[in-house]
Amino acid sequence: MDYLEAESPYQKLKTRNKLIMKKITYLILIPLALLSCKEESKKEVLSEESRKPNIIYILADDLGYAELGAYGQEKIETPNIDALAKEGMLFTQHYTSAPVCAPARYMLLTGTHSGRAHIRGNEEWGERGEVWNYRAMAKDSVLEGQRPMPDSTITIAKKLKEVGYGTAMFGKWGLGAPHTNSIPTKMGFDFFYGYNCQRQAHTYYPLHLYKNENRVHLNNDTIAPNTKLAKGADINDPKSYAAYTLNDYAPDLMFNELKGFVDRNKENPFFIYWATPIPHAAIQAPQKWVDYYIEKFGDEEPYLGERGYFPHQNPRAGYAAMVSYLDENIGKLVAKLKEDGLYDNTLIIFTSDNGPTFNGGTDSPWFDSAKPFRSEYGRGKGFVYEGGIRVPMIATWPGQIKAASKTDHISAHYDVMATLADVAGYDKPSYTDGVSFLPTLLSQENQKEHDFLYWEFPEYGGQLAIRMGDWKVVKTHLKDKKNEPTLELYNLRTDIKETTNVADQHPEILEKAAKILESQHTEPSIEKFKIPNLK
Repeated sequence: MDYLEAESPYQKLKTRNKLIMKKITYLILIPLALLSCKEESKKEVLSEESRKPNIIYILADDLGYAELGAYGQEKIETPNIDALAKEGMLFTQHYTSAPVCAPARYMLLTGTHSGRAHIRGNEEWGERGEVWNYRAMAKDSVLEGQRPMPDSTITIAKKLKEVGYGTAMFGKWGLGAPHTNSIPTKMGFDFFYGYNCQRQAHTYYPLHLYKNENRVHLNNDTIAPNTKLAKGADINDPKSYAAYTLNDYAPDLMFNELKGFVDRNKENPFFIYWATPIPHAAIQAPQKWVDYYIEKFGDEEPYLGERGYFPHQNPRAGYAAMVSYLDENIGKLVAKLKEDGLYDNTLIIFTSDNGPTFNGGTDSPWFDSAKPFRSEYGRGKGFVYEGGIRVPMIATWPGQIKAASKTDHISAHYDVMATLADVAGYDKPSYTDGVSFLPTLLSQENQKEHDFLYWEFPEYGGQLAIRMGDWKVVKTHLKDKKNEPTLELYNLRTDIKETTNVADQHPEILEKAAKILESQHTEPSIEKFKIPNLK
């Protein structure tokens, strides 16, 4: 029997009304529930999209353009860095902001080029006393470090802290001194472990490193940089070189601290600036890697220290060993990020501070370290020719950067401030000279191009370089009393090795460069950085 038929007319009407109201309520609530689910889903998507990526910026020291397998190196093995190139993007026309340590680091962190930068060269702040005396520095920390940056300096680390990043630096600072405000923990970094002073970094077995603002004393003897072999030592006996391999290897300690920072900061976005001193001389590397390359390269002439730093029985093997050791640690870092579930949300940028060096037993021509550019003295580190300023750069960011991609976008270290502003969402400083290369990383077509790149460099005789598209103007000997200033013009598209000066054929290009110089140069506040014959 139908239940409604057994009821009274009143009961039938009441029951029917209840059923109708249930249906109406059901019809109203289902869409609302679906809408609510969609909103929750949308919130989850937005939350996921708005998660800021971790950023790890790895700056090698004196690593040449072609000292990685991904850039054509044939003697040194770098499988882990090469793997980053396979998983990300390789830049073929990336430049340092300066061809030596301190100014390159300053311009990277501040987003300025050398026409406006406060730090334009290496300046050891010599009026303090015996700043080059290793033992004196060990006794008196006031002698450590370089000339400080102004207190008002804005760095990438400060900007990232503004938008919620935990920040840390590991490696070589070189931009200030203890007891000043120009140290990492007062320039935007929450944590620092490494060398405050770049002169201390001339040995990988120092007496101390810095943890934040305090010295951490190491279990090493006092073997000052430039210490030669003992008198009468047998140069073919490994025991003669034993004093240069001590107990606490600074790169090991710094890498362990870096991993510890990752462990402590998994839940929030972090920025790591890993300014490894490798492969800057002195040549000191883990023995397992040295032995590997001795077997690979065979016998070679010992380096006896005549070009500074420390002697080494197998200098080519030792140099290659340092690069492969760094590569090994990068592999360990990537493995850790993957194990911790952080890799997919991490932007990694790997590059170098300048081109390959010429001293301390290194042999850049033998490794063809700047291929296709020249790398001998006068063309590599310290000079504004391509071998001294064009550097490798590889970027990975799973799901954002296309794997195995390559770009010829022209960029420089001083673009990083603007790029990370777009990545992390901070307001870039109005003064920055950089152009964000994020569109290139994301394979977008709206990439803004530089009208020019600019270098003025007060060291190694005083130099200037301006790149405008394929054209590059170079001036040298601008502070050199022994040589007349030069005016050079090269077309990098047809003359990538800068061998044929065509300055007399293109006065219109020189005129354009002169106008750029006029607009970009400001007089430096530090006397040492002034270049009398710049214009």
